[in-house]
Amino acid sequence: MMSDGNQDPFKSVGRKPGLQIWTINNMQMVPVPAQGFGNFFEGDCYIILHRKGSGQSADIHYWIGNSSSQDEQGAAAIYVTQLDEFLGGSPVQHREVQGSESPRFRSYFKNGLIYKKGGVASGFHHVDTNAYNILRLLHVKGRKHVTATEVEVSWNSFNNGDIFLLDMGRAIVQWNGPKSNTREKLKAVLLAQDIRDRERGGRTQIGVVEGGDERDSPELMKVMAAVLGQRTGPLKEAVADDKPDKVQNTNVRLYHVFDNSGNLVVQEVATQPLTQDLLHSSDCYIVDQSGSSVMVWKGKQASKEERHEALNRALGYIKAKNYPSSTTVEVMSEGGESAMFKYLFKSWSDKGQTQGLGTTYSMGKIAKVDQVKFDVMELQARPELAAQQRMVDDASGEVKVWRIENLELAEVNPSTYGQFYGGDCYLVLYTYRRSNQQQYILYMWQGRHATNDEITACAYQALDVDNKYNGAPVQVRVVMGKEPRHFLAIFKGKLVIFAGGTGRPGVVNPDPDPGARLFQLRGTNELNTKATEMQARASSLNTNDVFLLRTDHLCYLWYGKGCSGDERVMGRAVSDVLSKQDKQVVMEGQEPAEFWVALGGKAPYASDKRLQKEEPPHSPRLFECSNQTGQFRMTEVDDFAQSDLDEEDVMLLDTWEEIFLWVGNSANQHETKEAWTCAQEYLRTHPAGRDPDTPVICVKQGSEPSTFTGWYNAWDPHKWSVSNSYEEMKKKMSDAASLSQISDQTNTYLSKSPVGTNGGGYRAPGGPVTSPSLYRDHGGNLLFPSSPAGGNVSPSAGGSGTFLNPELLIDKSPSELPHGVDPGQREDYLSDVDFENLLGTGRSDFRRLPKWRQSDLKKKAGLF
Repeated sequence: MMSDGNQDPFKSVGRKPGLQIWTINNMQMVPVPAQGFGNFFEGDCYIILHRKGSGQSADIHYWIGNSSSQDEQGAAAIYVTQLDEFLGGSPVQHREVQGSESPRFRSYFKNGLIYKKGGVASGFHHVDTNAYNILRLLHVKGRKHVTATEVEVSWNSFNNGDIFLLDMGRAIVQWNGPKSNTREKLKAVLLAQDIRDRERGGRTQIGVVEGGDERDSPELMKVMAAVLGQRTGPLKEAVADDKPDKVQNTNVRLYHVFDNSGNLVVQEVATQPLTQDLLHSSDCYIVDQSGSSVMVWKGKQASKEERHEALNRALGYIKAKNYPSSTTVEVMSEGGESAMFKYLFKSWSDKGQTQGLGTTYSMGKIAKVDQVKFDVMELQARPELAAQQRMVDDASGEVKVWRIENLELAEVNPSTYGQFYGGDCYLVLYTYRRSNQQQYILYMWQGRHATNDEITACAYQALDVDNKYNGAPVQVRVVMGKEPRHFLAIFKGKLVIFAGGTGRPGVVNPDPDPGARLFQLRGTNELNTKATEMQARASSLNTNDVFLLRTDHLCYLWYGKGCSGDERVMGRAVSDVLSKQDKQVVMEGQEPAEFWVALGGKAPYASDKRLQKEEPPHSPRLFECSNQTGQFRMTEVDDFAQSDLDEEDVMLLDTWEEIFLWVGNSANQHETKEAWTCAQEYLRTHPAGRDPDTPVICVKQGSEPSTFTGWYNAWDPHKWSVSNSYEEMKKKMSDAASLSQISDQTNTYLSKSPVGTNGGGYRAPGGPVTSPSLYRDHGGNLLFPSSPAGGNVSPSAGGSGTFLNPELLIDKSPSELPHGVDPGQREDYLSDVDFENLLGTGRSDFRRLPKWRQSDLKKKAGLF
């Protein structure tokens, strides 16, 4: 292992799911207690191990403080590599830099990260449970990912756009900048509560001041004035966030990285969209997202040296490319790839997955799961099953269909439900019951040959229907040929899609291929069957399917050699919708000459057997969407939960087969209108080359279907009905009793404690104090004394922790001394310079003198 002084640094590594954190102290790994999780000293480096679930999935992060030494950073990197080997080489390694942490890292600390000054080398400690001798000011930033940084306890630290927590141990006052938003205020409240509960055993009072309405909080402002003094001059303007959210980058490149006689060689292999077969087990690779992140992939058969040096080579690559030192780095082994890594590839199959042969189609990927018998009660009781199967129910609800005619809605005759024409747009309203309440899904079907005006009118008409039902319907955009599973199911095996034309009454559609029309009939049961019109050419045939060829005189039902008995049965059933004529069954290879004549002659067609397989699994991903800067930006929420759905935002949930847009009740009108564009832009710019016609589903807060909620653990259907807003939380904390307690406790603290403390209350011998010294004169008035240099009082290297002006101590009776000052130990409140000037000797030499000699010197100096 790394050092003789730490023979077994991984002795404390546990196997249970959850979080473990170590700090680097004297080049050794030292465990951080759970109470200190989320607190990071800027002068230190940390190693974080996160295990998820009962399996062996693990992530190792090493965090680099901005003030940490190169030696500590090097030690952390070495320990990460050793810990990875100790755990079998399967964990994903992440390099995290203060202020640029990855979404996954931030997800471990839901209430935010606290950056603390100093480090363990300076004598600071992570935890001092239930310590109240604290005075610090935390600058809180972030709406989604919160950080809190210790700053000088002074009005000079404040600005009008951010939030600040004045932490006094037994009381915390939250001051909200006039330009801060509700989400930021809520996050700050949650952070304050976390400090109270985790570090103070729930015994700290919290109060909130609105910076724009300070007169509404006179008691709390008195407390702030007592600690900070009276504010003079205007507040500074809001501080812009250090970095905007990252743009989804389509410029993804794959490099082969290797060592050649001591030189780092980087060889480009491919650009996006990447495919899995580009990765060879004998090599190591780097995937570069234009500098926003660098990922290293280690093949199982790569040499031990190559695998061991993977992280260092990534850092060397970053340096060679002149990327910022804060660039995110991930290192993973073959077979242990992160979800984010897989998402960068057009297709990804894990070991053991079935591989298909020949031409594949979107419907062919779901045959296996479609054999499930859907029990409506089970789907409602198990939303995770509904989400996986993409089925809210068994499709037995009510259906109503409209067609867009002259840009208005026209009801479709129920006898033709299920017949869709490529030159039209349709609205399909599906109604079902869940928990004895009506639920709605509104499908917007867009024909491939519909005009732009019709497509636009379809969206506007959908909005009108949505408004008639008070915003309850889930809206689903369906592009012709990309119909989702539930849409297929509601037409009970009778869905027919015509290539073009219109279904308007009285309109005669010209045949796309005079004399013949060809339909592909696909499906194994009523829930997954549809007929799709194809070009009437022999090349349109496929050996795996059933086809209907309709001519002026005959109907042929063609069975490919690869189709199943179930597919033949359903093919015959749906063919009756297309034609009532008798069908002549034709087996592949036994076609009459007239069959080929109708198709314009023989031609090659797809004849390889297609094995039915499931769509490779992809982990769902949640994003907060924003285009506030005029450019499409996204913030990923890793390890997401229902609580991450922000009422003021539009969120995007990507389940790969579908895109969900979740619209919060307080989302602004512009973001709501732009939600659909947001989803299309996401698909267009996805580095894996996603299908732009992937179904997009818009759900509204409080009306989420089970196909959406099933992607979340422990979804609470009553969360939106129970008010837990920022205003409610603020009201509970700001009642008269709480304000009185804050005032009383602050007065007690100020009157009893002359001791200044460092940020966080963890004493560092000789370390700096960022707070002003507080004491009262004999009349009980609060004073803010200055040091001889004219600045705020500073800490003593002695035991008291406070410097006072000598004039406040010399020749004063005990009653004239500031409250809390020990009359017999006045010398402890002097700075080192004042101490030596008055007593003629240094502090350490003074303590070696006999007691009588100490008393004599103190009398002569007026300190007795």
